[in-house]
Amino acid sequence: MKLLNFTIIKLTLCLVAGILLAHVLTLNFHIILYATIGLTLLIGGYWFVLRSKISRSPLFGILAYVCMVGVGITSYHIQDETLRPQHYTHLKDSETANAIVFQIKERLKPDAYNDKYIVSLKSFNDKAALGHLLINVKRDSLSNPILVDDEFYTSTALQTIQKPLNPYQFDYSKYLELQQVYHQLYLNSDMLLQLSDSKSTIYGYADQLRTTINTRLVAAGFKKDVLSIMNAVLLGQRQNIDKTIYNNYVNSGTIHILAVSGLHVGLILWILNFVFRPLLYLKYGNVIRPFVLVTILWSFAVIAGLSPSVTRAVTMFSIISIAMHLKRPTNIYNTLVISAFFILLFKPTFLFSVGFQMSYLAVLGIVSVQPIIYKLWKPKYILPDKLWQIFTVTLAAQAGVVPISLFYFHQFPGLFFISNIVVIPFLGVILGFGLLVIALALLNVLPEFLVISYSFIIDSLNLFIAWVAKFEDFLFRDIPFTILQVIFSYLIITCLVQVYKFQNFKWTALTLIAIIGFQSVSFYNKHQTQNDAFIIFNKSRYSIIGKKQTDKLIIYHNLDTVKLASDYAIKNYKVGEAINNIVADSLQSVYQYENKTILTIDSLAVYKGISFQPDYILLRNSPRLNLNRVIDSLQPQQIIADASNYKSYLKRWKETCRKRNIRFHQTNEMGAFLIE
Repeated sequence: MKLLNFTIIKLTLCLVAGILLAHVLTLNFHIILYATIGLTLLIGGYWFVLRSKISRSPLFGILAYVCMVGVGITSYHIQDETLRPQHYTHLKDSETANAIVFQIKERLKPDAYNDKYIVSLKSFNDKAALGHLLINVKRDSLSNPILVDDEFYTSTALQTIQKPLNPYQFDYSKYLELQQVYHQLYLNSDMLLQLSDSKSTIYGYADQLRTTINTRLVAAGFKKDVLSIMNAVLLGQRQNIDKTIYNNYVNSGTIHILAVSGLHVGLILWILNFVFRPLLYLKYGNVIRPFVLVTILWSFAVIAGLSPSVTRAVTMFSIISIAMHLKRPTNIYNTLVISAFFILLFKPTFLFSVGFQMSYLAVLGIVSVQPIIYKLWKPKYILPDKLWQIFTVTLAAQAGVVPISLFYFHQFPGLFFISNIVVIPFLGVILGFGLLVIALALLNVLPEFLVISYSFIIDSLNLFIAWVAKFEDFLFRDIPFTILQVIFSYLIITCLVQVYKFQNFKWTALTLIAIIGFQSVSFYNKHQTQNDAFIIFNKSRYSIIGKKQTDKLIIYHNLDTVKLASDYAIKNYKVGEAINNIVADSLQSVYQYENKTILTIDSLAVYKGISFQPDYILLRNSPRLNLNRVIDSLQPQQIIADASNYKSYLKRWKETCRKRNIRFHQTNEMGAFLIE
């Protein structure tokens, strides 16, 4: 078993290495494909010749690992739709309008103005095509709802997905590229011609079932907030959760219960094991029950949207369930690695999904760290023991996800252990009770007292979460954390676990080396951010200018207090540059940075009578001026226009600068302007 574990781990790591190489480097798909096929045939022939001596041949192992790297690269490229000649990017594109037929694939969380969907193409300019688009449909209360698998025709131009326009901003375009989405459409409901509303995929039937469930639950009397939590926990749909409620779960450290994952699937499997226990009394019960359990688990996964965390959990628990009924000994690490191997083999881009990463790291934390913590105290009575188990599981899961969580979200909920001690038992009740409620609702026999009771449970949970989230002093925000710190953090955790197990010099030394490595990276990061900079941020309809002095940032702005406190451009820059102190000030007419002078011309368009020659001119708030005269009078090196200006003005200024051969920086196209 030990050899099997390490062999699978090495093969999976090689697969991961191949996926990473394909993601980072531009490699020739056909060369890699033919090389991988050749290596596979060579390994097969090598095995056929040596057979019994194969375990003593290091060359066989090297060839197998290299071949697996090739499999990873090939797998990544196979799912890349742009390599296929039928992809819409290889077809003739019109800048004004394209005839597009598409099918709704997935419903996303809407924004304030648009409903959002991922769609798969059927045809592009009257030619059969494949590919995916993001569509934004302007909200219209009179239009019919759009459902998964609905087919539509539209005629419009493709639009690129906006790249980040401010430093350290989340790159939504890269996130969508991992889902094979490269362009978007902005549509009104009258631009859509529905061609079909029939269901043709398993996702369409799953969406239809979710719609039916929601219709029945609304008819039974469930309110909006309760229904949104039920959709998240039971159906894997978080699009309609109120923003305040969602933030409360984030700030209390319990957001994981709103994302269907291993905890949910494990509880559901435990419930199903109890419900279908009588099947074991049948002649082939040990075959029938795992088949039924696995079928139900995967049906639940499809209904929940087959997210990376759901796919991981269902794959892992399917393997555990089958092994348990076959009475085979299972190793949790073995099971985890096997599930990761097969998921990444067929869905290689899951490797870059935050949900996938955190799901596996949480489970690894639980199985590695929880037994160590649990042994520190053994309560005599059942209730303290159960609470201690929940506490240690929560603590171990946090040990697994804290480094990666700090890297992605830059905050840490200090009261996570209190909220989870209450929430995890709540989740068991919500899942078990909720499945019963849904079943009765579908049968139209859901009694009112169950609706009232279940609503009370979820409302009580929301109230408790809101109460915990109020203690903002225990929520540590804006923590800078880089990928190198993540790597060294996991090295430290791994080495500490090994020190506990083996208690030898080697692992103690490695732990100390990892700690020194973490400290070195922290010092390096600190050194890298000890610089000065002048930055003009991109902010629609507003002006934000920053002057960075080592770990201090002076913000000149025209935002109100609420917008200033919640502005992500400033928050992201603060975290990315490890800034400790932010000072707010009003906008000025002239800025001096090192030996550069920046003149601001606002809506008053005052620039005459200036006795100095500015290096840069910032145009803000749409000043009505003749830019040719400004250039002749002040002779700047560069013109900058932020996002507070009218688009028509920006277009005119850009053309003027082009003719005058002067650099023009438009922040809503080129991003924030930075002088370092």
